[in-house]
Amino acid sequence: MPKVVLAGGTGFVGQAFAQRFGELGAEVKVISRQAPHIPWEDQSSIVQALEGADLLINLAGRSVNCRYTPENRRLILESRTETTRQLGESILACQRPPALWINSSTATIYRHAEDRPMTEKSGEVGSGFSVDVAKAWEEAFFAFDLPATRRVALRIAIVLDDGGVMGPLRNLVRFGLGGAQGSGRQQFSWIHMEDLFRIVRFLQEHPELDGVFNASAPHPVTNRELMAGLRRAMGVPIGLPAPRWLLELGARLIRTETELVLKSRWVLPERLQRAGFPFRYDTLEKALQEIVARN
Repeated sequence: MPKVVLAGGTGFVGQAFAQRFGELGAEVKVISRQAPHIPWEDQSSIVQALEGADLLINLAGRSVNCRYTPENRRLILESRTETTRQLGESILACQRPPALWINSSTATIYRHAEDRPMTEKSGEVGSGFSVDVAKAWEEAFFAFDLPATRRVALRIAIVLDDGGVMGPLRNLVRFGLGGAQGSGRQQFSWIHMEDLFRIVRFLQEHPELDGVFNASAPHPVTNRELMAGLRRAMGVPIGLPAPRWLLELGARLIRTETELVLKSRWVLPERLQRAGFPFRYDTLEKALQEIVARN
């Protein structure tokens, strides 16, 4: 029976992965601050879980859906870099280290892009707090010398499934507020949860692949196209737009940041496509239809 370790496995993506790996018959070990899973404070149990594991996936990290106060900035950064370092040290303590370590990263590492798409080879790393976090996260991941463990950093775009960002987006559409946000021209790079899981399985099956990969669908859309597509999928004919000033006000009221909506993330999965990965949900229309129909 294959053994899979999910670090930070109680979040949105982690729960979906745990269910899917369980359905495949894998032995799934979860490291989390939530009982009854392996606690981050128990280093010996983490090492034991990693011994002989086929796959380690690290998804740990505090949610960025908050105001970027000094304390929240510290927690967002440390929850990613410190857990990554702890996993690296635990692998070094293993007699039989995991064959593959996939570490979550983020497509937000690239600059705001409305002029051209960002690929692993030609993408330009941006600036600002979110980018600094992404860079430090990847630096922590690749800092270890682990000759027996293949490593992949997944720069994950916004994940679409039942839950996550789809909840508030559907509520906006349902109440007639599903128009463009800000200019509506900002690019929206996304990935369906099922394809994200299939990417992980694809990477497992191709031992020649390592390094950085963009985990995003091959056809990003503008924010205006996103909201129009969601209205069509839900059968809602119109939606009022939200200008930038209104978004800024709303973000303060609900204690979040407008960057989550207004940054233009134009990311393409060039390395995955060259390796032959077949996307099941390559267009937003297919993804939204599946998610809305399922719910």
